[in-house]
Amino acid sequence: MQDYKEVLSEILIDEKTLQARIAELGAEISRDYEGRDLILICILKGGMIFLVDLMRHITIPHMMDFMAVSSYGKGARESGGSVRVTHDLQTDIHGKDVLLVEDIVDSGNTIASMLEFLQTRQPRSLEVCTLLDKEERREAVVPIHYRGFRIPNKFVFGYGLDLDEYYRNLPFVGVVDLNKYKPPA
Repeated sequence: MQDYKEVLSEILIDEKTLQARIAELGAEISRDYEGRDLILICILKGGMIFLVDLMRHITIPHMMDFMAVSSYGKGARESGGSVRVTHDLQTDIHGKDVLLVEDIVDSGNTIASMLEFLQTRQPRSLEVCTLLDKEERREAVVPIHYRGFRIPNKFVFGYGLDLDEYYRNLPFVGVVDLNKYKPPA
C-alpha cells in the first residue's frame, strides 16, 4: 500500500479545525436534546472516529449503538446506489430520540435508505448529524440537522474515511490525488 503522502493532493480540513467544529456540534446537540432520551446511532465504519470525538463534547446523558451498511464495493469511488444492512442495532429505538451520526453524505442514497429503515421502528424523533456534506453530489433528499462542513465534490480520506480500508486513522480530512493513487491488487 502506498504511503498516504504519495496520494494526498491537499489537506481539506486540518485537525484543529475539525476538532473545533466537532466541539460546536456537541454543544448544539447537548442544548437541543436536553431532557430527552437521546440515542446516537453510528454508521460503521467511517463514522466511528467522528462519533467518539462528538460524544466527548455531548454533556447530556445518552446511549449509542452501531449499524453497518454497505453501498460501496472495494475500489469504488462512488456509491453503487443499493444499500444493505450488514449489522443491525442491538437497541430498541421505539419512542426514543435518535441521532444518526455519519461521516459523509454525498449522493444521500445511503442515509435516505437508513432513515426510511429506522423510521419503521417508530423513534420519537430521527435526525441526521454528518461531519461532511458533499451537497453537489446529492441524488436523494436528505434532511441534515447537524452539519460539520460542506465540502466540494472531491474524493476524500482520513478521519474515519477510508481509501480502500486504509488511512481512517489520519487526524485530518485529505483529498486523494487520483492520478497518483494505485488501488491495491
